[in-house]
Amino acid sequence: VQLVESGGGLVQAGGSLRLSCAASRITFSITSMGWYRQAPGKQRELVAVITTGGSTNYAYFVKGRFTISRDNAKNTVYLQMNSLKAEDTAVYYCNVGTTRYAYWGQGTQVTVSS
Repeated sequence: VQLVESGGGLVQAGGSLRLSCAASRITFSITSMGWYRQAPGKQRELVAVITTGGSTNYAYFVKGRFTISRDNAKNTVYLQMNSLKAEDTAVYYCNVGTTRYAYWGQGTQVTVSS
């Protein structure tokens, strides 16, 4: 199983970033793809998730600012992050749910300067 994340970086408050996560070598059928984040000293928390059918769920603190999407043919999930705030600073992890297991990416750092 391989999850390759990209798109993190440093951005000023109010700016935008787009994260990508491409999944490969997954034997079981993918049911959902999503993003979690973990800030220093805090627990990992759900940011957004999208099912194979296209249903989405967002954490309340990103609604209206972040948009999750996916390309099923490429097993890739995206997170468009707009109007970023300093409190969005965290390591963002890709999560892929299948009919058998769930898999995590290595994480990508997002830093928002105020």
